[in-house]
Amino acid sequence: MSPLSLNNSKLLLILWFAAVMLTASQVRAGVPTEQVKATVDKVFVVLRDPRLKSTAKQSERREQVKQVLFSRFNFAEMAKRSLGSNWARRTPQEQEEFVRLFTEVLERAYADLIESYSDEKIIYLAEKIDGGYADVSSTVITITGAEYSINYRAQLIDNEWRVYDVVAENISLVNNYRSQFSRVIAKASYEELVRRLKDKSEFTGPVKK
Repeated sequence: MSPLSLNNSKLLLILWFAAVMLTASQVRAGVPTEQVKATVDKVFVVLRDPRLKSTAKQSERREQVKQVLFSRFNFAEMAKRSLGSNWARRTPQEQEEFVRLFTEVLERAYADLIESYSDEKIIYLAEKIDGGYADVSSTVITITGAEYSINYRAQLIDNEWRVYDVVAENISLVNNYRSQFSRVIAKASYEELVRRLKDKSEFTGPVKK
């Protein structure tokens, strides 16, 4: 993967998890926006818990945050979309393994980022609903005044809006991963992609070329 692609991937992850973590302002919010905001509020409850602030409680704190995120972010759907057309070629067992490995990649990528924000804000701007799908647009405002656009793409599942993609500055997290995974499979094989995903010492973020 080129340096530009790696930088784009890091930017996506930083903006994505910043958006999940930071203070939220709500404008003309409907149900999808309200549910995303509720997730943000729950994360803050964990991070502000004085019992979980010590270094010794870091693992417990991060595990609780992860559980909150799993309730809103559909990592299984993200993994499926990130694998693209190759998903249908995999057995159910391979699909299950890929979801687990993909989720672990994201966990490793956000572990340090997730606790590093404090004064930034999110302003929810608008919301579009088309049947069972929704697009929630927002802006992240940093402490320096810089602004970044973040759009959440969500699907309605059992009365819950589950986020399956995040578009940061017009770059889709899912599409970004799909292009990287497709290159590895095309140049090597699916088995090689799985090997790289399993190599936790090699990958602390998006898959490398």
